[in-house]
Amino acid sequence: MDFTPSPRTVELHRSLSTFVAEVVVPANAVYAEQVAAAGDPHFHPPVMEELKAEAKARGLWNLFLPDAGHGPGAGSPGLSNTEYAPLCELMGREPLSQEATNCAAPDTGNMEVLLQFGTPMQREQFLQPLLDGEIRSAFAMTEPWVASSDATNITSRIERDGDHYVVNAHKWWTSGAASSRCKFAIVMGVSDPDADRHRRHSMVIVPFETPGARVVRSLPVFGHRGGGGHCETLFENVRVPKEYLLGEEGGGFAIAQARLGPGRIHHCMRAIGMAEKALALMCARAQTRVAFGKPLADQGMVQAAIAESRLEIEQARLLTMKAAWLIDTVGKKSAQIEISAIKVVAARLATTVIDRTIQVFGAAGVSDDWPLADMYTHARTLHFVDGPDEVHLQQIARRELRGYEDFRA
Repeated sequence: MDFTPSPRTVELHRSLSTFVAEVVVPANAVYAEQVAAAGDPHFHPPVMEELKAEAKARGLWNLFLPDAGHGPGAGSPGLSNTEYAPLCELMGREPLSQEATNCAAPDTGNMEVLLQFGTPMQREQFLQPLLDGEIRSAFAMTEPWVASSDATNITSRIERDGDHYVVNAHKWWTSGAASSRCKFAIVMGVSDPDADRHRRHSMVIVPFETPGARVVRSLPVFGHRGGGGHCETLFENVRVPKEYLLGEEGGGFAIAQARLGPGRIHHCMRAIGMAEKALALMCARAQTRVAFGKPLADQGMVQAAIAESRLEIEQARLLTMKAAWLIDTVGKKSAQIEISAIKVVAARLATTVIDRTIQVFGAAGVSDDWPLADMYTHARTLHFVDGPDEVHLQQIARRELRGYEDFRA
């Protein structure tokens, strides 16, 4: 394994660093002011369109796409996962940079799915506007009444009726659906209840303008609302053309697994970026605050917190880079265990380091004067996003135990 950055990664990282420092960071205050003035936490402020235009002009657009190829995705630099990792980590430090470069979830996962499984019509109608940053999208999979960590539990229905599919689904945590710019959702539901448990489900594209599709409410996360929101959504007798089916009937579970692999690793890269930002804030705070006659930086307990954080960041980064390299060289399926491992490790890392930083900041750390409370909210949710820690740990344990099955006999 060689993690030496390629020349284009070095150049893009330099450009992205400059863009973040000179354009994105100063825009944070403007963004907050424009959202506050609108009185809507999900308002799309004009400054974001300015950031997107600047990112496009600098060639910092759709960086996440793994293969430029030809057709809809040809405008991207076509980076491998290993090349994209340090760029994604940098974007984890400044959340606005993710949408500004068109590298924000859940759109990234939806774009990858449409590139891999979409028909030419679906690519033209739904993918191209996403690639151009003209609209946003949502992914409706999780349900309130079943344990959706086991995707085979999903009970929403997608039933064929002539030239249409009829969708009846009650979903929640449909991220991004509160935005006025969110134009469609990819919905997963049961299309054949009598099939094998991994072949019962299908996915269809549902435009939110379709009668019967609506956002019930935006769910707060630890009391916070913002961005595109995380919504409870309802699809009641929604009729969509049969051409809106993604892939084949019964292929929904497989598409979900294909989608969540890269999505999980992107979350992990951004989590490392958050941890780096938290550690930088911890060190700066420790140097500037005095308690019991000396700076916090001279206190042994604070030094231990800083040292442990550095160790954990380096370990998580190496494991994430290994997973990225495996995806690039042997594919997502062969890297499944490593993806599960980093999903657990990165969520723990971000939560732990941010929590330590809050402790060093004292009461200021839980206020809105610093970004730590908001960062912690996001980090803690990563323990659930794209599968809870327990499911990933179970997968890892099963793989480890497989080599010792003879002992049971």
